[in-house]
Amino acid sequence: MTTKRILIIDDDVSITRNIKLNLEATGAFEVHQENRARMAVQTARELKPDFILLDVMMPEMHGGEVAACLKQDPLLSHTPVVFLTATVSNEITHGSEAFIDGYDYLAKPVDLNTLIQVIKGYLNG
Repeated sequence: MTTKRILIIDDDVSITRNIKLNLEATGAFEVHQENRARMAVQTARELKPDFILLDVMMPEMHGGEVAACLKQDPLLSHTPVVFLTATVSNEITHGSEAFIDGYDYLAKPVDLNTLIQVIKGYLNG
């Protein structure tokens, strides 16, 4: 089984580290973290991830701005992005137009099994 490369973009180092350790423990993922929103696109270009988890509320740049930059980049435009946010209480919502451009999102703190299911759903489907 080929490991999939995941990029987590969140200004909270403890969140990215926790998700990284838990996902890598499965043996199915190679996980990288970026804690500076302004560096997110550059890091993604260098890593060429298969999937991106992106925080919404970050001090340097809003997650929606980062997602827009990713979508405009020819190398990254087809990379699946799912938002992480502490501002909702449900586990996952598909295509919420009231949210950010219809992206899916997961509530923090994220349940590991739910996260793995969501990632696999994007990568296998």
